[in-house]
Amino acid sequence: MPIQTLKVGALGTHRTLGLAKAKRAAFLLASTSEVYGDPLVHPQREDYWATSTRSAPRVYDEAKRFAEASRWPTTASTASTPHRAHLQHLRRAHAAGRRPRDPRLHHAGPRRQPITVYGDGSQTRSFQYISDLVDGIWRLMQGAGHGPGDIGNPHEMTLLALAEKIRRLSGSPSEIVFEPLPEDDPKVRQPDIGRARTLLGWEPRVAVDEGLGRTIAWFRTRLARA
Repeated sequence: MPIQTLKVGALGTHRTLGLAKAKRAAFLLASTSEVYGDPLVHPQREDYWATSTRSAPRVYDEAKRFAEASRWPTTASTASTPHRAHLQHLRRAHAAGRRPRDPRLHHAGPRRQPITVYGDGSQTRSFQYISDLVDGIWRLMQGAGHGPGDIGNPHEMTLLALAEKIRRLSGSPSEIVFEPLPEDDPKVRQPDIGRARTLLGWEPRVAVDEGLGRTIAWFRTRLARA
């Protein structure tokens, strides 16, 4: 849905920023580590300009880039007025936990269904538990504007290792199935959370295995009820 995705980042951000200014409301711009594209530096810092392609079918990262660009002139134009909105800006890394938006990987183990891995699974991601993400957002919204901040777990792993970990923690015989790698899929992803540690006193507290264990237990409860 490329057109709709671009409109959310552009028109949606523009209109909600205006609403926040008019109502003197707090505004959280929830960006993403996807703005780093397929990075040439590792781990990724907030001041990294990143690389991306404008000709790929996946435009989610470009929509988020536009949203971030929309924040700065709004901040500057309202800084000296009594109507300034309280604006904060985070770049969320991957998260796991209860009620996930995309549960395919997490519930495959408890359901004993095949676990899909794209490519050879060597691409890396960094997963945080949902309670750590919420804590980071809460701390960010309590303070003055700090610019974009990475909220994520710097513990990096391959997606194949993640699939094997889910299979082990769920005690499932699920087969790992390999599918073609999507176009423009980033090879590595690991946040640098130095700013969050320094300015917010935040860092993830829930280990990956513990967070996945809680998530699997939640899915099992849901499946039992169903």
